[in-house]
Order: sequence, then structure tokens, then C-alpha cells
Amino acid sequence: MTTQTDVAIIGGGIVGLATAYRLQERYPKARVTILEKEGSLAFHQTGRNSGVLHSGIYYRPGSLRATNCREGKQAMIEFCEREGVAYDICGKVIVAINEAELANLQNIYERGQANGVQCEIIGAERLRELEPHSAGIKAIHVPEAGIVDYPAVCEKLANRIREKGGLIQLNARVTGMRRSNGRMVVQNSAEDLEARCVITCAGLHCDRVAKLSGTKPSAKVVPFRGEYYELNLDVQHLCRNLIYPVPDPKFPFLGVHFTRLIHGGVECGPNAVLAFAREGYTKLDINLVDLFESLTYPGFIRMAAKHWKTGCGEMWRSFSKAAFVRALQRLMPDIRAEHLHPAPAGVRAQALGLDGKLVDDFVIQENDLVVNVLNAPSPAATAALNVGRLIVEKLNGRLS
Repeated sequence: MTTQTDVAIIGGGIVGLATAYRLQERYPKARVTILEKEGSLAFHQTGRNSGVLHSGIYYRPGSLRATNCREGKQAMIEFCEREGVAYDICGKVIVAINEAELANLQNIYERGQANGVQCEIIGAERLRELEPHSAGIKAIHVPEAGIVDYPAVCEKLANRIREKGGLIQLNARVTGMRRSNGRMVVQNSAEDLEARCVITCAGLHCDRVAKLSGTKPSAKVVPFRGEYYELNLDVQHLCRNLIYPVPDPKFPFLGVHFTRLIHGGVECGPNAVLAFAREGYTKLDINLVDLFESLTYPGFIRMAAKHWKTGCGEMWRSFSKAAFVRALQRLMPDIRAEHLHPAPAGVRAQALGLDGKLVDDFVIQENDLVVNVLNAPSPAATAALNVGRLIVEKLNGRLS
């Protein structure tokens, strides 16, 4: 049996839900159906991140990450206000530990200024006032950064989508797509769906789903697991809000940091190690197909050849709590191993080009019937409502 809809959205994470929400705003009469392969929404990346409301300070001025983060953050705050979702504009510090990091700290500050971020460079004395237990000789204070409950945002989005007549189909794994009389039939494990157009927001499987639609992805997803610890209750006072290191520009991850969580607790991490499965949340989660794809992909081989030393350090921290603690002690010398207990890990869907470079911006490819979101890196959750609007704009004329 095949049912009819105007727009099929594949993926029930925050980007897919925000896109459906914006689509109903723009086209209130359109029939919208979301297909999610899991039994609940926000099951993967959305439900496993630290809940940070990013300011946009790190991103290249003029990039989609920069512009969507700034506008999307404001839209997210307004949504949370309307819907009663918990959030807190608590501020963050980006800390330079030594003189060697000051040039990169200055570069980040200049990006923040170019992006319109409220931020200032502060000395060690002011840093101690904000975060008494943080190391550092200088820092950038970003008072407009915050934290939020993204799963609760998704729940509210889903409620509004359903109220406006949208259908959210869980346990609907997409297995294929084919054209039929100018429409797209989306084959899935629930029931086939015929749509005037399709939007794919499939996260960890975005490149594979794009292939099902007949699109050749410009990059491949290589999964990286981020592992975390949490501070024990009796030492959570060591971190007041968000404490980040100055990122190494030669390595495309931010480094371990401290994040206060919206419902209590302080998360420490993540490291960044190759996951042996696209949904590999533990060291023992192995999918041989996923692993083979990653290890034989020329882009991964080139990246590994360039960053193998740093990668080995990340892997060592994955197996050695003492090494993880030493990395945290650069930012907070008072931390001890007994202060930490393991926390759930997340997996990042990192798009990687054939040249071995990590794709550092949003990538959206489209044809006459399908819009594919092929890379939605951080700050995708922060920016989701604006990214959703951007995606919907690409449907201009298709639903008239």
C-alpha cells in the first residue's frame, strides 16, 4: 500500500523536525510526513550532545555555519521562551593556557568580532572571577553562549507539527526511492510513501540516503565517537558554566572541555576517535560494513596520514582514564580521576572529502524532487530553526 503526501522528510532529529515546522509555517496547506527509522525522535546526534547554545565565535565569517548560528540561536531562544523549554544564557570562556596559544586566541576573537558575537578578551584575574578553578593566562569571555534541552525542543516541535496535521511515522526505515509520474516513492519499513518532493535529514546515514534518492554525495560520512565523563556531585562546583580550550587549528576538533548541563551536572570531554559503527556508542559496537567503508575510503586514509599522531593521542585517551584526566587538568588542575564517572558517548556524522579534509560547513544538494542535507555539523542544533527555513526556501515553487 502507498500513501500520499506533499513533502516527505527523512529523519526525526532536530534538523528534520525544524524543517517540518518551518515548512508548515510557509505552506500551511501542505501535507507533511516525517519518516524516522527509530522508535523515538532525536535518538542519535540530537539526543546525545551536550546541549550548548553556540554563539558562532569559531566559524569562518560569511559561512553558512556563521550566519545560521547567529540567526538560529536567536530563533531557538524565542522558541524556547514561547514553548517553556529550559535554557540558560550562562556564558563561556575559551582559555589560553600558555603564550603559544595567544595567537590562536586572538584569531578566534577576531572571528567573533566579524560575526557580531558579544565577546571580550580577559586576563587571568577576570578569568578567576568567572571560573575560579580554571587555569589560563588569558581567555575570551562569551557571555551570550548558553545551554538548552534539545530533546525537549524536539518534543515541542513534534507537538506543533502534529497539531498542524503533520504525520510523524516512527519505525520507518527508508530502504529505497524511485520516481513515478513526476513524484518520488519512498520505500520504507512502515508503508511506501509517494511525495511531491523529499527532504533528507538523515544525519549519520545522510550520504547513504542521498544515494537512494539518485544523488551522488560530494563527501562520505565517517563516524567519530566522542566519549565523556561527568563530574561527581561533590565536585561540580569546580565548573560554573562552560570552559573550553583554544582549539588546535591543525586538528578539526575542539578538544576536551567542561560543559554545565541544563538539568544539572557537568560533562567533561569529548575526545574524538573513529567509531567502528555509524551508531557505535561503545568501544564494542562494531559494524563490519561501516568499518570497512571508513578504513578503505581514500579521504579517511589521507586524513589519517596527516593527523595520525593526534589521532593516536585521542585513542590513548579513549582507553586510559589517566590520560583523559591529564587533558582535563590542562584546563582545571584540581581535577582528579576519582572526581569523574563515565557518561554516555555520542557519535558525530563527520563529512569527509576525497582530499582528506573535513567538510566544515553545511552542505545541501538538490535536484527537481529531492533536497539532501549532506552535512549538518555543529552548530546544527543551535541553528536548526534557521537551517530549516533555508531548506524550505529551496522548495520555492515546488509546492505552489
